[in-house]
Amino acid sequence: MATTDKASTRDRLLDAAAELFYREGVSLGVEALCRSAGVSKRSMYQLFAGKDEVLAASLARRLPEYEERLVPGPQEEAGGPRARILHVFEQLEKASAEPGYLGCPFLAALVELKAPEHPASVVAHGAKERLLGFFRTQAEEGGARDPELLARQLMLVFDGAGARAGARIETLDGLTTTTVTALLDASGTLVNGRPPRRGPR
Repeated sequence: MATTDKASTRDRLLDAAAELFYREGVSLGVEALCRSAGVSKRSMYQLFAGKDEVLAASLARRLPEYEERLVPGPQEEAGGPRARILHVFEQLEKASAEPGYLGCPFLAALVELKAPEHPASVVAHGAKERLLGFFRTQAEEGGARDPELLARQLMLVFDGAGARAGARIETLDGLTTTTVTALLDASGTLVNGRPPRRGPR
């Protein structure tokens, strides 16, 4: 029973942390976090060394669901590298239209913390590196002339678009997919095994 209670307390803390840190920022205090989770500070410190560890654990817990939503599953695999890259940006556009969207939680943590050694920064940086790696792999498989450059450009579009949409100063409907399509065309990324179609000369 004690193990179940401990797991429940941990889950409540991480659920509350994921919501509050995303909505209010990483400066949120321990008291507010514990109050929202319905647990005592003593219980929190029995599970975590401090707020930094709670934040890192909440981001790590969020990552699988975040990636599952963005990265194509088996049904989308048949479209090839180009379609898989565009799928990520289609999902970003869908997410950005949701009422509670405030941008990428991992980018937000990196920007707010400004400390690469912070445990939450390590988790967030890892999440960004994984997405960059996905883009790089797809670019290589698609025959892009410079896969590393294309992957970095795609990350720039992804993070920039997410930040602007999260700040409510941009609507992404069709904007990122159009931009990314232009990047893919310019990079020479194949369309179903064929070079991208060029306009009339």
